[in-house]
Amino acid sequence: MHRLFLLLALIASLLLPAAARANPIEPEKAFAMRAQALDAQTIEVVFEIAKDYYLYGDKFRFEAEPAGVGFGAMEKPAGKKHKDDFFGEVETHRGELRILVPVQAPAGTTRFELFATSQGCWDGGICYPPTTQQASIDLAAPPKKAGGFLDSVLGGRAGTGSAASPTPVALAAPEDGSGGGAVSSDESGDIARLLSGASVPIILLSFFGFGLLLAFTPCTFPMIPILSGIIVGQGNKVSHTRAFVLSLAYVLGMAVTYALAGVAAGMTGTMLSAALQNVWVLSAFALMFVLLSLSMFGFYELQLPSTLQSKLADTASHGKGGHLGGVTLMGVLSALIVGPCVAAPLAGALLYIAQTGDAVLGGWALFAMGLGMGAPLLAVGVASRSLLPKVGPWMEGVKKAFGVMLLAVALWMITPVIPPLATMLGWAALLLFSAIFLHAIDPLPPQARGWQRFWKGVGVVLLLAGAAILVGALAGSRDPLQPLSVLRAQAAAPVDVPQFEKVDSIAELEARLATTDRPVLLDFYADWCVSCKEMERFTFSDAAVAARMSRMLLLKADVTANTDEHKALLKRFGLFGPPGILFFDAAGKEREGLRVVGFMKAAPFATVLDRAL
Repeated sequence: MHRLFLLLALIASLLLPAAARANPIEPEKAFAMRAQALDAQTIEVVFEIAKDYYLYGDKFRFEAEPAGVGFGAMEKPAGKKHKDDFFGEVETHRGELRILVPVQAPAGTTRFELFATSQGCWDGGICYPPTTQQASIDLAAPPKKAGGFLDSVLGGRAGTGSAASPTPVALAAPEDGSGGGAVSSDESGDIARLLSGASVPIILLSFFGFGLLLAFTPCTFPMIPILSGIIVGQGNKVSHTRAFVLSLAYVLGMAVTYALAGVAAGMTGTMLSAALQNVWVLSAFALMFVLLSLSMFGFYELQLPSTLQSKLADTASHGKGGHLGGVTLMGVLSALIVGPCVAAPLAGALLYIAQTGDAVLGGWALFAMGLGMGAPLLAVGVASRSLLPKVGPWMEGVKKAFGVMLLAVALWMITPVIPPLATMLGWAALLLFSAIFLHAIDPLPPQARGWQRFWKGVGVVLLLAGAAILVGALAGSRDPLQPLSVLRAQAAAPVDVPQFEKVDSIAELEARLATTDRPVLLDFYADWCVSCKEMERFTFSDAAVAARMSRMLLLKADVTANTDEHKALLKRFGLFGPPGILFFDAAGKEREGLRVVGFMKAAPFATVLDRAL
């Protein structure tokens, strides 16, 4: 009996948290915000994001009172990239998020009110409208004291200053004690504490290890074809020693850039790599990689219009003399343009520099991290030399392969700032031209060997993939991984899409409910709501669902603009954001127990409609 009681208690402990998460919580609890001044020019805004909730990385906005207080470009760690069918690639944050915001305040300003706006969603299917939270910021709080690199070396500890940190100014917690749930550990904060509490050798070794781990992330992958292209571009005469020296020059350029850019970011609050992520800079460097790739295809002299450009490309990419300065420059450019990731080690070093001003130790730590990231690239550079064929047409084939890789890097680099259609056409062209170079459309000779047949097969696969992306792009698809999905949707039997009447306020809703004699469906919608788009595409378009909805009065509350009327309408029904679908009887009274919150597939939604009719 005792064991049975323990078993039941264990089951209840597992089920109760799940039941507690069955309904969304208020946005102020889901995305609790606090803020503090690090010094007179920088504030730190911290969002405690509840479990199963996330914030969008591009939806933050900061305002202040009095009006004379302004803010510079914020600095935050990179979020998780997520691609959905409606908004493309978006950046999301979970757990604890720390944002550094430069402050421009008039002389004599010691205190102001911060208004931080954010927007996020619940995994259960709710997307909240933009939410603004307030905190009081005291710029007169004493800044943190710099520990100093030389003091660390002499004393064996880093950052032993004893100055008190500013007291965070937090929003009042809810009285009911129902917090936002578990919060993930603060990795960047832990790393900042490592800098301030460990000996210098341990710090440098730790950051070298962090760099090794980062070397196996997507941050470093685009650098592999660049460095390999440099080594391959040297031709068959380059020795293993020369390949190692060129790779080392590339890695040192990358490591020094991370150190200098990181120190500048920590002291100014602006990441240089982030500042370079704009359409003009990315376009210029993408063009450079295209020109470098053309050299791999043998069209080098035909593409560059001047001797100066020819010499620059020859030096940086595959100069006949193999000048180390040009290769180092390519490492610098790659670190700034191709690898702008802000991972936990980098964020931790920046946080330490911003809080203490110890740019020397932070810079050395970032240099060690850059060396760690570059260590595997040294092996790649030497291996590229080993892969070079001795003599013959295979060498040209390898160079063309790296030319394709450089074109892929150029397209990947420019993707964030060009239309999705252009991206689709770019990938289609790259695959089709690669297939042509692999002789996908040429007949095989009668005595073709195994490798010839293998590469022709690869070419045929690339040809089919490129054709699929091209057809999908012209048909309206914008997803290169599922280019023909749009054709499946078009091939389905046409369904009369339900037509909704728009209501913008409580008064409009009540007036419409009072004048109907049919059951009513009220749909809360917003353009930024992913689940709303899913309901429209996959649920409302279903023939069985549409037939049932045609027997109802369909009302839509589009709360995209998030006006006061929209907020009142959401509050009237206890909703925090769309999607939310409510049902009313012919007398205008809400049907209890039929609300649909979040996305629901067509079959179960049809069952709900049967109960509402």
